[in-house]
Amino acid sequence: MSETVKKWYDERAEYEWKRLSQDGYHQLEYVVTMHMLEKYLPRTGLVLDAGGGPGRYTIELAKKGYDVVLLDLSPECLAIARNEVRKAGVENKVEKIVEGSITDLSGFKNELFDAVLCLGAPLSHLIEKSDREKAANELVRVAKKRAPVFISVLNRYGFFRVLLRSQENLADSSHEEMFAKGIHRGSFHHPKAFRRTGGFTDAYFFLPNELKKLFENKGVQTLTMATCEGLSSDLEKDTNELYNDRESWARWLKIVLQTCTDPCIIGLGTHILYAGARKTGKSTRTHQ
Repeated sequence: MSETVKKWYDERAEYEWKRLSQDGYHQLEYVVTMHMLEKYLPRTGLVLDAGGGPGRYTIELAKKGYDVVLLDLSPECLAIARNEVRKAGVENKVEKIVEGSITDLSGFKNELFDAVLCLGAPLSHLIEKSDREKAANELVRVAKKRAPVFISVLNRYGFFRVLLRSQENLADSSHEEMFAKGIHRGSFHHPKAFRRTGGFTDAYFFLPNELKKLFENKGVQTLTMATCEGLSSDLEKDTNELYNDRESWARWLKIVLQTCTDPCIIGLGTHILYAGARKTGKSTRTHQ
């Protein structure tokens, strides 16, 4: 993972902590993800939150009684995580907070964790296929046999819809690599869709079946896939207006959770969530 990505998250660490709670629309990513975690996580155990940034999921799982190891490449995000862990009073459940990359989990033994998380799209910041393969190998390697593995990535089709809504000039040559290969280079071009947040860093946008195949090829059995924004995908303004009506919001959340795994909409959201379970065969790479 490049220094460019690390610097980008260091500079936006405070925003990254607030991102999933800032409004109703962004809360959907958290709500859908937690719904899937609660469905497939074991009742207890040691969880790796790989690429977990400032620790939003680490803290929530620690509150639920899990032992958690948080790993991220951004020192600034991890500084926030340490502070928020203390504020939440869960220091005794957060075993380690480690600076590192998902491409190299050599600090952890084979089959160490009862569950592995890689949420919020850290895998999407690996624009080279070899790095994505390496990270997938590592995430599966450290998971125990039959342990659940949860991965969320940026979705290519969803981003095409964002580009259309932002009235981009789709004939601009700067989009060529994005349309052909799903690659956005932060140093090259910032589409209008990213200008509200000050641009975006290097990113690879997945196709749904590509994500599924990546982990199935590493010995993972697919449990489910979902779109984190559900039927609200790319309807930020309307979703936030609904959020102000608590009764209507509660009904909408129920609908989103009932439909977010429908194959008809998985390719439309900003984020795709993959849930799988490591099979009992050998992983593709080993560390002792």
